[in-house]
Amino acid sequence: MARANRFRSTLAALAALPGLAGPAAADQDVVIDIIGGVEGATPIAIVPFQPQDGAAPGTDIADIISADLARTGRFEVLPEEDLVETPSRMADVDFATWRALGVDYLALGEVSPAGEARYEVRYELLNAYQEGRTDGHRYRAAAQDLRTVAHTLSDRIYEQITGRSGAFTQKIAYIAVDKGEGEQGRQYRLVVADADGHRSQTILTSEEPLLSPAWSPDRERLAYVSFEGGSSEVFVQDVHTGERERVAAFRGINSAPAWSPDGERLAVTLSRDGAANIHLIDVASGDVHPVTRHWAIDTAAAWGPDGDWLYFTSDRGGPPQIYRTHPDGQQTERVTYEGSYNARPSIGPSGERMAMVHRQDGAYYIAVQDLETETVRVISDGPADESPSFAPNGDMVLYTVGGEAGERLATASVIGNAIAPLRATEQEGTRLREPDW
Repeated sequence: MARANRFRSTLAALAALPGLAGPAAADQDVVIDIIGGVEGATPIAIVPFQPQDGAAPGTDIADIISADLARTGRFEVLPEEDLVETPSRMADVDFATWRALGVDYLALGEVSPAGEARYEVRYELLNAYQEGRTDGHRYRAAAQDLRTVAHTLSDRIYEQITGRSGAFTQKIAYIAVDKGEGEQGRQYRLVVADADGHRSQTILTSEEPLLSPAWSPDRERLAYVSFEGGSSEVFVQDVHTGERERVAAFRGINSAPAWSPDGERLAVTLSRDGAANIHLIDVASGDVHPVTRHWAIDTAAAWGPDGDWLYFTSDRGGPPQIYRTHPDGQQTERVTYEGSYNARPSIGPSGERMAMVHRQDGAYYIAVQDLETETVRVISDGPADESPSFAPNGDMVLYTVGGEAGERLATASVIGNAIAPLRATEQEGTRLREPDW
């Protein structure tokens, strides 16, 4: 166990430098609240879906859609208490009434029985000014799958109005740390959940630390770091079967896995040759190739969407900053210049933006940098935020909120001031950290 403690101490020092772990925080339940919004957000009303023929689905579809859209910052959702009527079909809509409420769009529908514990959901998206249907669809699903239907409708509405894909049906992964006495009795869990934090499932439990979950591009596997063997090791686990394979267990540090866009390689931090450097591991063959060869700490790699660049955190120039290099280690260059501390990069799907941990006035925030103009904009409230992860559509960033309130998860809109803590069901004292979307 002394060996394990030694490696943990080394990895903790490594993590603290590049933003792999943030300042210590008190235990707290996982909570997600929506704060603020974006000027010019599209006004929309989500009318409660009306039950038909005695349907009692037990899932509030409209409430789920409202929460999904509000988190993006692109929509101003009319509060349910301000709804003056609750139509379920376009034929029953008085468009002038909704225009008077300042609503541009309204979504409505019905839920009908479709067999034992099954339902049919009919939905319409209406334009209040064109007085017509923008979208419509019907779904049949089991009662336990109605949340999925709701998230699917959120995606449809988002795409119809913004022209951009939604990300509400995608899953998130994170590490949950259940409270113990000091370091004794703590339990670490690798958890997969809906994008809003609901329907969480623990796919691995350990009495030793788990770190840095990372989704494969096909969303079938998770790479992560585990101390189950007494030191840091990198595993790849099938999300559905639970089968897993150890892919990095070298002498020293094995940490911070990141999948290549083609799903064939992992960028990891290894210190097997002394200094902590970025290496590539071929997942199928196990072949390892160094990318960086520097005396400094190089860690927390993130791939660009086309696989041509690897972004990483390094203290080679002093305080941690973000650099990038080609996968063959050629043309290494510094990317961040604003501020004395920038770490833990996450690259948006278009390759135009980078989310990162950014220190400002002694506090740690999530910031987004335009990779062409180098403009940096803070999008979180601080003071101890960490572990940013872009949504698959690039419009939101999922991250860990630290500080006196405890560790929990939240999303922030890339385009404006909309911060939404995720509401997940966890026991009192559980901390949530290191999310990946």
